[in-house]
Amino acid sequence: MTQDQHQVGSTWLAGAGLRPTRQRVTLAALLIGDGQHRHVTAESLFEAAKDQGEAVSLATVYNTLRAFCDAGLMQEVTVDGSKSYFDTNTHDHPHFFWEDDARLTDAPSDQLVIAQIPDAPEGAEIASVDVVIRLRRKG
Repeated sequence: MTQDQHQVGSTWLAGAGLRPTRQRVTLAALLIGDGQHRHVTAESLFEAAKDQGEAVSLATVYNTLRAFCDAGLMQEVTVDGSKSYFDTNTHDHPHFFWEDDARLTDAPSDQLVIAQIPDAPEGAEIASVDVVIRLRRKG
């Protein structure tokens, strides 16, 4: 990992008021160091860190992803109730979930039209609306 990627990671964390620990900077650099958005699971980020020779536990990856979400740096997308993906693009947008290889990608926002959603029940408010379009290969 380059010094520039570490600097990008540190700046990203500082912008959200998070203390730049070694593990946070390492994981932040893996997530946004090249300027591209990512959809990761805790397991895939753990493997990427291991592949870079970084000593970080899976529990630390989970805790760090939670901290990033709580700070507004990422959003969590739950696909099937048990599998969470973490997205560095925090703007509201739909996702494609590719069932054949358990992969999450962005879907084009400009093609999504939601005419109406149900009113929230008494005493509740809508926190967010997540759109995950499940895909499988034909044939």
